[in-house]
Amino acid sequence: MATAKKPDESKQVDTRPIVEVKSLAASDHQVLLTSYGEVRPLEHTLLAAQVSGEVVSWNKGFVAGGVVARGELLFTIEKDNYEAAVLQAEAEVARAQAALIEEQAQQQVAKDEAARTPGVKRSALFLREPQVLSAKAAVKSAEAALKRAQRDLANCEVRAPYDALVVSRDIGQGQFVSPGSKVAELNNIETAEIILPIAGFDSAFLPPRVAGIEATITQEGLGGYSRSAVIDRDLGIVDSATRMSNLVVRIDDPYAIHTQQPKVKFGSYVQVQFPGQTLREIFRLPQELVNNKTVWVVNKDNLLQPRQVTVVREEDEFFLISEGLQSSDRIVLTLPEYPQQGMEVRIAGQVNTSPSNDQL
Repeated sequence: MATAKKPDESKQVDTRPIVEVKSLAASDHQVLLTSYGEVRPLEHTLLAAQVSGEVVSWNKGFVAGGVVARGELLFTIEKDNYEAAVLQAEAEVARAQAALIEEQAQQQVAKDEAARTPGVKRSALFLREPQVLSAKAAVKSAEAALKRAQRDLANCEVRAPYDALVVSRDIGQGQFVSPGSKVAELNNIETAEIILPIAGFDSAFLPPRVAGIEATITQEGLGGYSRSAVIDRDLGIVDSATRMSNLVVRIDDPYAIHTQQPKVKFGSYVQVQFPGQTLREIFRLPQELVNNKTVWVVNKDNLLQPRQVTVVREEDEFFLISEGLQSSDRIVLTLPEYPQQGMEVRIAGQVNTSPSNDQL
């Protein structure tokens, strides 16, 4: 050991910290807007009877929670009186038409008589013009009464105004109903709507025209699902309490009556995502690389440089940066413990170069 060769104390030791870097590239980025809302029916109807009478039958599917199709018979009111009213109205029409034919015949006789004595002036009463007009009016009145009787007879059969979910039913067989009395509550399941609040910081990224933009509805958790929808309109006002604007999203066939898609039940609270504006020349960086709106880059001489950046939007774990960076920059992924401006570093994965004299 005494005679062994001593280590070369003049050998240089590289103390530069090693960092990982990544080259940046600007790109166009379409903003994805996210909000939440409650699924509601497009229409909610308090169904009422239009004629009075006894309920003689009702559809077995016409119960709370039942689903009925557009035009499907819900219940029937006793028709005897209304069928009799139609027959009576038809008789009145026939009587009025017969009276009109008789008056028209008498008018023709009067006209023939007037033609035989052309020099004599005849009055309208002699030519039976007012009598014919009165007979025509009687025919129209009888026909109007017939239409009302036929309408009342048709209203004895109450049908669903649209594909509907029955919320409640307030009648039963043998019950007497009056015109205007509530018999059921229905929700339209042909189309559902979601009132979607948009915060002020998201409003800046809305497209100029929102109507017709496709959206995705998602409910997470056990039994979660995803459905497509369309933005229908902007309500056009800013809520005075929340200072948010509101969009209306529509879902066709929410209860999947005509499709095999998952059901979207009324009252569900869902997430809605849709594309916003497209931002040009944007850098998308993980949030952990941005501290107090500052990121660190390595210049061509492998020196650390801080950059003040402009963050235009936060999306999940990323920041969208519009200013402060260039496509030629190399951003630092792993900072030294105490980074300083101008600190010389080594790039991980590159061939080691000789350190400068101040690193000896």
